Amino acid sequence: MTDAVAPAFGGHGTKSYRGYALLMLTVVYTFNFVDRGLIGIAQEPLKLDLGVDDFQLGLLGGPAFAILYTLLGVPIARMAERSNRITIITVGAAVWSFMTAACGLAGSYMQLVIARVGVGIGEAACTPPSQSVLTDYFPSARRATALAIYALGIPIGTMISAYVGSQLVAHGGEWFAWLEPTFRALGLHNNAEGGGAVAGWRTVFLALGFPGLIAALILKATVREPPRSGLTSETPSFSATLRAIGGKASFWHIAIAGALMSFVGYSTSQFLVSYLVRNYSVSIQQAAGALAIVAGISVAIGTFAGGFVSDRLQRRFPAIAAWLPGAGILVALPVYLFAFAAPNFNTAFMFLLVAPMFHYLYLGPMYAVSQSIVEPRMRATTVAILLLIVNLIGYGLGPPALGALSDFLANRELASTGLTVALCKAPGVEHPAACAPALAHGLRYAMMGVTCLLAWPMIHFFLASRRYLADRVS
Repeated sequence: MTDAVAPAFGGHGTKSYRGYALLMLTVVYTFNFVDRGLIGIAQEPLKLDLGVDDFQLGLLGGPAFAILYTLLGVPIARMAERSNRITIITVGAAVWSFMTAACGLAGSYMQLVIARVGVGIGEAACTPPSQSVLTDYFPSARRATALAIYALGIPIGTMISAYVGSQLVAHGGEWFAWLEPTFRALGLHNNAEGGGAVAGWRTVFLALGFPGLIAALILKATVREPPRSGLTSETPSFSATLRAIGGKASFWHIAIAGALMSFVGYSTSQFLVSYLVRNYSVSIQQAAGALAIVAGISVAIGTFAGGFVSDRLQRRFPAIAAWLPGAGILVALPVYLFAFAAPNFNTAFMFLLVAPMFHYLYLGPMYAVSQSIVEPRMRATTVAILLLIVNLIGYGLGPPALGALSDFLANRELASTGLTVALCKAPGVEHPAACAPALAHGLRYAMMGVTCLLAWPMIHFFLASRRYLADRVS
């Protein structure tokens, strides 16, 4: 039987070639996150230009991207169980790269929504086939580490998006002044108070839209499709995969926990730059620079450590992949609250450097657990089902929920003045002094409220650890 043989799988190809395949898949995944994270970097000037509120920004970062991204993940994963997975990843990268660039040409909020939907469609073709390829390259004893390294695309992509994106927000109008006639010929205008160059935030999307396609073409040219590991020769049906995971409580606890972790992570990361700008009067460059350091160092350390520690200690603690993320939350939650309650930028930044190291311990172990409880030809579909749950709740609901809560709290503070968030953000209107503090305080308390939800997934991680060993196949 497959479950008796799978633990002996020693990996495919040489150690160096496996490392190269992992590197290329991680690079492509990095650009995946560069492109999806640009909304959070460009949203303050975008907000002024298009006259939108925090809830509408949350829709751009959440449902507009997440709905088709998650729903298409399942049929694409089914295709990946039968077809060349490297080709699928390459085609997806071409779509998301083009649609990211199209965001920079949006003349209205609805056009930007449509472009973001296109980004989500392309990115749906990345993670399930990529993780399926990695599990066929790497032996089970190194799987959590490999998947944690792959997951480093999240912090590295976020770091690149924050640093390069903020530079383009600040200097794009100057660096790309030669595009101004083209923008105006397309009917694009700067509607923000004071007018000015059209380029600005649009160059963020145009300049960072296409590098991912180049990386994917290199992947296609240099990385071979690995043979499927295990003895299963036929691809199980979708219903068979559902039946396989349906009775495994560890999967459902991990999926719910991952969804809630993503709810907090995606929502707070999208609004972090806005939070720092509004509450500490720093520039977008300074705020995005802080986000780049937090993502590039703290999130990266946490992401890698989760997989590395799980692999190294699994002989002593066989269920560590399931319970380690819960232990991390015990530290991350109070440190996040200290960060969002901090009286100044430097103190907030100090706490923000610490909390993600423990928050993001969950990424590698979450994928390792889900990949280890099913046979090889069910892995891509299992990841797609996991991402369907995680992203519909985390991406689909997280950013708009935080944005709506921010608007609600700001409106409560503005109620005594007769103002609203909509009046404060109307383009071309001189904004009263009461607007800025209300918008800052509303976002501060919304960030703190959403962060408190981390107590919930902690429970599910510990419950998953009680069933993981009984559910494990590989």
